[in-house]
Amino acid sequence: MKKRVTAVLLAAAMVSTLLAGCSGGSSSGGSSSADGNVVKIGVYEPASGDNGAGGKQETLGMQYANQETPTVEIGGTEYTVQLEIVDNESSNDKGPTAASTLVSAGVSVVLGSYGSGVSIAASDIFKNAGIPAIGVTCTNPQVTEGNTHYFRICFLDPFQGTVLANFANDNFSATKAYVLTKLGDDYSTGLGYYFTEAFEALGGEVVAETFQEGNSDFTSYITSARNAGAEVFFAPVSTEAAALIIEQAAAQGLTVPILAGDTWDSNVILNAASGKDVDIYVTTFYQEGGNPEFDEGIKEWINSNSTAKANNGGDDTVSGLTAMGYDAYYVALEALKAAGSTDPAAVNEALWDVTYTGVTGDISFNEIGDANRDMAYVKYANTETGAWDFVTEQGVE
Repeated sequence: MKKRVTAVLLAAAMVSTLLAGCSGGSSSGGSSSADGNVVKIGVYEPASGDNGAGGKQETLGMQYANQETPTVEIGGTEYTVQLEIVDNESSNDKGPTAASTLVSAGVSVVLGSYGSGVSIAASDIFKNAGIPAIGVTCTNPQVTEGNTHYFRICFLDPFQGTVLANFANDNFSATKAYVLTKLGDDYSTGLGYYFTEAFEALGGEVVAETFQEGNSDFTSYITSARNAGAEVFFAPVSTEAAALIIEQAAAQGLTVPILAGDTWDSNVILNAASGKDVDIYVTTFYQEGGNPEFDEGIKEWINSNSTAKANNGGDDTVSGLTAMGYDAYYVALEALKAAGSTDPAAVNEALWDVTYTGVTGDISFNEIGDANRDMAYVKYANTETGAWDFVTEQGVE
């Protein structure tokens, strides 16, 4: 039986220290420096590749939290928190090398990754090093299955897929759905599978197709959806592919609602949809306006930091990814405080009983290490205002 440690919530001092952009790691160092003790938190995220835009936005939340609360008291000693940032390049092949870099840096806990496949790919690296990882928005069940070192603070794809299927059925009376996923992508194929399973359980019919890595022409898939008489078009894909799908769907006059999961919660999507006759609905973890104090603070930071603004797509839109990255940082701090040690094994044990109320809601872990989440936000891409409009909060009965 795992030893459980109750997390104690302490208020940390706030200072204003800006970090560099997420395209590279922070400065190296041991457990102490001229300024005192240092504890390292690894940031395992994509800054390039298909998921680079999302990874940068997720990392921004961690960076903002770190400049807001740059120290933590561990076992009666104050430590400076240093983020060690690596780029896993959105690649299952290159991810393990990036993960090994964090191991060599001597991190106590890892945050990430945006992208379930690259999270799964690095899991054994962290396991063998005895370092716990906290998934932020990696929603595929396989991330935490069969291990005791990987946790996560997001809802899972079986839940998200069911929410989207129910939304399609309840709001559009849809009886036929077209599902497009990327071959070999754990997130894409997983969420497509769970949507299909839930939609068919509601009596609906699904027409499913897949595309391969590197594909940029989606016109034939859009034509297939139209010819099949689909009443919704579901595409759980990366923002890079999503932008192309939106452009080509608008050009072909696709009139049915386009549905997607959390990967589409990005201003990349808003920019792609701007001025186009498309209806886009996504499920996600946070709606801007949900915590005005957080929104105001991070917008001010983004607008005062040119690197942060560039990594956020050039504006100050608050993504659910960023809010989740922010909460993940504070969950890591709670684990360090509860452990009373920077030893990764102690942090791993402490994580099981950590509880934290963040901007995205209450966070705690079940016996698998998954978050106890039962609600998702549904948002609509307003093509006139260039903003996300809140639609509803939806759970699964």
